[in-house]
Amino acid sequence: MARHRVFGMSFASIHPLYVQKAERKNRSRAEVDEVITWLTGYDAAGLDQAIADGVDLETFFAEAPAMNPNASLITGVICGHRVEDIDDPLMQRIRYLDKLVDELARGKRMDAILRGSTAVDA
Repeated sequence: MARHRVFGMSFASIHPLYVQKAERKNRSRAEVDEVITWLTGYDAAGLDQAIADGVDLETFFAEAPAMNPNASLITGVICGHRVEDIDDPLMQRIRYLDKLVDELARGKRMDAILRGSTAVDA
């Protein structure tokens, strides 16, 4: 199967788009980073380093310190696909992140976005 083009996109190019989407709905970069931290286990320094290094999404998720075990609780439709039904593990992780940022931009409460936990708990 052909490699998806999105896998080679740099995290540094995607992150500002997530932040812009959230800020248009009166949410903050800190909140975007909180959901990324919750999902991937990166801390603030790790996120900054991934952005500075220009790592692609494949590397970003491969080097994630600890994917949250509650990520499987993320369900719903993103880009016309149910995230829980995506077969490719990397694509599923990317879509999990998309879904979390969507929920943030839609005004969902942070404890609901983080599936009842906090970034500190993760």
